[in-house]
Amino acid sequence: MNEILNGLGYGFSVAFQWENLLFVLIGVTVGTVIGLIPGLGPVATIALLLPLTYTLEPASAIVMLAGIYYGSMYGGRIPAILLRMPGDASAVITTFDGYPLAQQGRAGPALGITAIGSFLGGTVAIIGLTLLAPTLANVAGDISSPDMFVLAGLGLLMIAFIGTGSRPKALIAAALGILISIVGLDPTTAEQRLTFGSFELTAGIHIVAVAVGVFGIGEIMFNAQQGFYGGLAKTTIDRVLPTKTDWIRSRFAIARASVIGFFVGIIPGGGGTISSVLAYGAERRFSKQPEKFGKGAIDGLAATETADNASSNSAFIPLLTLGVPPNPVLALIFGALLLHNITPGPGLVNDHPDVFWGVIASMYVGNVVLLLLNLPLIALFVKMLKIPGKVMAPIILMVAVAGVYSVRNSMFDVLLAIMFGVVGYFLRVFNFDLGPFILGFILGPILEEHFRRTMILSDGSFMIFLQRPIPLIIMSLLIIAVVWFAYDSRRRKKRLLPTMDQYQEAERTIGSTDRKH
Repeated sequence: MNEILNGLGYGFSVAFQWENLLFVLIGVTVGTVIGLIPGLGPVATIALLLPLTYTLEPASAIVMLAGIYYGSMYGGRIPAILLRMPGDASAVITTFDGYPLAQQGRAGPALGITAIGSFLGGTVAIIGLTLLAPTLANVAGDISSPDMFVLAGLGLLMIAFIGTGSRPKALIAAALGILISIVGLDPTTAEQRLTFGSFELTAGIHIVAVAVGVFGIGEIMFNAQQGFYGGLAKTTIDRVLPTKTDWIRSRFAIARASVIGFFVGIIPGGGGTISSVLAYGAERRFSKQPEKFGKGAIDGLAATETADNASSNSAFIPLLTLGVPPNPVLALIFGALLLHNITPGPGLVNDHPDVFWGVIASMYVGNVVLLLLNLPLIALFVKMLKIPGKVMAPIILMVAVAGVYSVRNSMFDVLLAIMFGVVGYFLRVFNFDLGPFILGFILGPILEEHFRRTMILSDGSFMIFLQRPIPLIIMSLLIIAVVWFAYDSRRRKKRLLPTMDQYQEAERTIGSTDRKH
């Protein structure tokens, strides 16, 4: 415990440096503002702003990206509640009760309980991160290449089994991401792979070009085809703070959702969508008035938002300690660390304590800043939604292109970003989940490196995976998970709780109607 307190004290000394405080504020503010734009969400927001971190100090860069992450998550809830236009996948659950509350003239309390629930859920998760991450980092120091290969593979497979889309399509997208990641020179033999004679491709494909193209430019193209949102009609926000009755009804929902979100966030592939669905379903069971869910239940809204924010903070545990990003946003932050020649994993706490402890401490600061920023500025953020999407799209596109060019001063990277924008557009058109693609791109080199090392250690024998405890335990758990999901899929239609099938139907319904606003 003394080691944790000393590390946290050092982290606060880093976080309270004036430049890092400034970047926390910038990250939270920019994340919230860009998160307001319907259709972008935290993944696209991080991808678009990733180039801006290239010239910053590593700790400052990650602190700002973390602020952008949870800032954009809250910002995405505002159009979900007011317009029934979720900014990201997990915000679909927000529309179930948030939009009906807004229709009843209670948009202010809905946004207020969202901010408070996000703050409390995030705080619980950050405390858990503080206590668990250093211990896990020390244990992770004994993890070898076979263990890392299985862990990285598990992260990709869990995306397919836990995700909300088609599992075959998720695996195809992940495989495509892995294929793109091997373009360039072989790290062992220096032979060219998939370069097609291009000198520029021998250096590999840059993470910024891929991320900005797929999640930024591709999203803009998709929104252009669907029709940009026309801007928010006149909406009055009179009261922001929830009433005493709202708080009494939501307090236990927030407590339960904080725990659910924390543990789901640690699981590779868990993320905000899964934690929101589980917390919403659990709260509907505990509620004395389950019939109000879907019609404006403020405790249902509080549960989804608390779980979502808790899972987003606890997701940093596998990233910082194992070097395995559990979701697409953390995969982009992983890429940001690689830009600064920092490899997340067991050695991070010793090799770069300023980054490890600085990020954790900055989360405490950022969580408070997010609450203090959002409650008084909700009315201002609502006014920003009146800007039509067709006005914002060209500005975002120019920022994206300039950001890609600035990283390596390369027009080739800009062309690649445009090409991946087309790829991202067609993936969206054919209902492919983009998350597995970027995770495949990030985890591909990790899988290759540790698989090669494993084969060298075992003289080419695959039996090494059955002789070590961690791969054996993980593969056993994976088999159990596959059997459970197969069994659970047969029970879904008989359950009263909202399932992933219902979630997908709601998402399709929203997608067909949100442009009318």
